[in-house]
Amino acid sequence: MKIPFLLRVAFFAIAIGIGITIAPVNESMAAPQAPNIVFILSDDQAWTDYGFMGHADIKTPHLDQLAARSLVFERGYVSSPLCRPSLATMVTGLYPFQHGITGNDVDGRNQRAELDLPLRAAFHQHPSFIKLLTSNGYLAHQSGKWWEGSWQDGGFTKGMTHGDPKRGGRHGDLGLKIGRTSMKPVTNFIDAASKAEKPFLLWYAPFLPHTPHNPPARLLDKYNKPGRAEDVAKYYAMCEWFDETCGELLDYLDKKELTENTMVIYICDNGWVAKSANAGDPNQKLWKGYALRSKGSPYENGVRTPIMVSWPGRVKPARSDQLAHGIDIFPTIAAAAGLEAPENLPGVNLLDARALKKRRAIFGVSNSIHNMTPGKTDETLQYLWCVEGDWKLLLRYPGKDTTKYKNVHIWDTAAVRLYNLKDDPHEKNELSGEHPERVGRLRKLIEAWHPVDGR
Repeated sequence: MKIPFLLRVAFFAIAIGIGITIAPVNESMAAPQAPNIVFILSDDQAWTDYGFMGHADIKTPHLDQLAARSLVFERGYVSSPLCRPSLATMVTGLYPFQHGITGNDVDGRNQRAELDLPLRAAFHQHPSFIKLLTSNGYLAHQSGKWWEGSWQDGGFTKGMTHGDPKRGGRHGDLGLKIGRTSMKPVTNFIDAASKAEKPFLLWYAPFLPHTPHNPPARLLDKYNKPGRAEDVAKYYAMCEWFDETCGELLDYLDKKELTENTMVIYICDNGWVAKSANAGDPNQKLWKGYALRSKGSPYENGVRTPIMVSWPGRVKPARSDQLAHGIDIFPTIAAAAGLEAPENLPGVNLLDARALKKRRAIFGVSNSIHNMTPGKTDETLQYLWCVEGDWKLLLRYPGKDTTKYKNVHIWDTAAVRLYNLKDDPHEKNELSGEHPERVGRLRKLIEAWHPVDGR
């Protein structure tokens, strides 16, 4: 039974008055007023590429300030190293083989719009944190990257993406202008929600630092240095440009006196590394795009991301070495809003320290990038992987790939790869031959999590 929003607020107030804890939020009690939720999602950025993560050159002062007031999970991961399935997991709290979105396009790219319709319709049958919030009194705005049709299709009450393939709709269309051209659609929405005295969800997923890497000259000049490759300098400048837009958004929340009752969540969809940074890899000649072992691959530069949760007075700023995951976004948002997430979700509330401590391992997949076979999610499977403690195991699969993007992974012919991430965070030393028992045990964990026929 759905509890009306005002009744829930009243219940929160009464509960706090008599000392009932509604949801575990770092040893504090749930807020009596439903919090605003600001979801910030960067696009194609490696886990190392922030000031607060220790990068020597990239400047991200606004995200650094956010990190200083956040619970920061330095060991965050996404379910897939690719934007569409990664975002679909965050929205639904399900893995790609559960929600059905394993790549960016259905096999047969010339008919993408037509072939995508039934896939998208099936996807929208799953619950989402967007629909959960709006059905409980929230206003919700979509801007930036969005693959699943229009903002209306996603359950938002306002947005930018029309999703019409006849007008160039595919992965964001008009929404991709946010940040690169203006922040007005976002600030106008905040104003409207404040005037209506409604809690709000803001989906801010700008096409940054994603290509095209065309940063303002003032930033590119800052990063152009003798001996630094042009593609590296442009990418560094794009990371700072993204940071500047986050500063505009966070400053506007301060200006409107909304920061205190706003939960801000930050995550990146997947990693990315400039091609020039991988010039020494003999396999790079197979692929003329970005660096191998980044976007589209299950290595750390493809799937790892910092995850931050800021909620003044409710979440104590700290750095955590606990494993966090994109599957945790839905249960975390639901708990903060005092709502129940679906019982079948595999993730945990990131503000529930006990649940995090119980977590043994995290898992993810990597499928072919630009071809999906609806209803046969494992047909394009390239990897399954898990991280347990300091150890990470990759299992390789012979998934179908009909596009040039097969060159991202065909070089990798090893059946298994094992890494100690504590000693070797950049996965340079493969250790499966030295630890066969550990390989066997982690393989069993992966295969119990997601059995694959025919292996």
